[in-house]
Amino acid sequence: MSQSTTPAADADTSQPSLARQIAESNGLMGVLAIVSALIVGSILILVADPEVRTTAGYLFARPTDFLGACASSLAEAYSALLRGGLVDWHASSTARMWRPLTETLVNATPLIFAGLGMAVAFRAGLFNVGGQGQIILGAVVGGYTGFAWNLPAGLHLLVAILGAVVGGALWGAIPGVLKAVTGASEVITTIMLNSIAAYLIAHMLTLKLFIGEGNSNPRSLPVGSGAVYPLLLGSSFRLHAGFILALLTAWFVWWLLERSTLGFQFRATGLNPEAARTAGVNVPRVTALVMIVSGALCGLAATGPVLGTQKYLTASIAGSIGFDAMTVALLGRSKPLGTVLAGILFGGLTAGGTLMQAATGTPIDIVLILQSTIVLFIAAPPLVRAIYRLPAPGSFTRAQENKRLERKRLEAEAEAAAATEAVVATAAASTTDAPGQEA
Repeated sequence: MSQSTTPAADADTSQPSLARQIAESNGLMGVLAIVSALIVGSILILVADPEVRTTAGYLFARPTDFLGACASSLAEAYSALLRGGLVDWHASSTARMWRPLTETLVNATPLIFAGLGMAVAFRAGLFNVGGQGQIILGAVVGGYTGFAWNLPAGLHLLVAILGAVVGGALWGAIPGVLKAVTGASEVITTIMLNSIAAYLIAHMLTLKLFIGEGNSNPRSLPVGSGAVYPLLLGSSFRLHAGFILALLTAWFVWWLLERSTLGFQFRATGLNPEAARTAGVNVPRVTALVMIVSGALCGLAATGPVLGTQKYLTASIAGSIGFDAMTVALLGRSKPLGTVLAGILFGGLTAGGTLMQAATGTPIDIVLILQSTIVLFIAAPPLVRAIYRLPAPGSFTRAQENKRLERKRLEAEAEAAAATEAVVATAAASTTDAPGQEA
């Protein structure tokens, strides 16, 4: 009878409800990390506002003044952030109204490229900290082909893009090969290569080959017009075709990781190198290829400023893109779609932060704190789950499994007890029959 009841017991609904699935999902973690960062940023905005500090001095006498100042400060700061990164509803023309959104996409373009490079490395179990150096080398090679070579317009742009890809790939291949051959930590080697790349571009910008004759400024010759990304919305906006290329690259990375044999080897190596090696995967070869692909994508990020907006080389051409890209990949959970959305979010924060500082006097460092706080919460999922009282991923399944095991244990104990009772009853019956047989 116990066997007939077990299927019925196991037939209980073992699928969690939709609300439970959302509560356990990683997507909700990303949203709550952003919300938590905004809460922290709001506190800092209030602390930095002189009117809020003034009204806090007589908080208990007139609390409405303090609450009004807080509401006004936050409304002004975040409305300026939205106006600078999304739509400026105070603009005098349609072009000016939508320009913030295009600036967000312009800022997001190199972040998406580099974030995809970081995502590939993360999915393969590697931590590429060398995005800065790979972007610099991509900028050097792509920029040089852009201003030194004279090619037809379409071909010139293609060659400059390929040059940036090759430059980043070669710089990424160095730590990849060292990791594959000698086991050297990719974290240490990529950090060292960042410094080497920074000194290398600083030296190159002193050479006449890059800056031309009679120029003492550390700035290269301008990239030729045939090697520049075409503008998508005319001369009134800076949005260029690099953003379209970033979206196509995200689709390619998705296909590479989720649909190709090589991508399966990347993911298998990241999950368990020993198991991948047992299954026939050449782990050292995969390690080198991962860093090459990651470096190539980071090199592609250099085309944003070099071939799209700035159009010449400087020592600060990479900005902080390489480091911000790690944040973008982490926020996007190392998935192509998530990386694209995270890149757009960070592009909006960068674009909106400028107007927020100009319109309200809020320090632009608040934006950097927001980005850093997002990373903090993304890197500590148990902290976010503890704050918002969320269940751990897979907790429902584990609870169901524990219940099933407990039922089986109780059934086994009941069967054992029944068997023991049967043995005792049999023994008692045989004991009762024994005197009659002797008589």
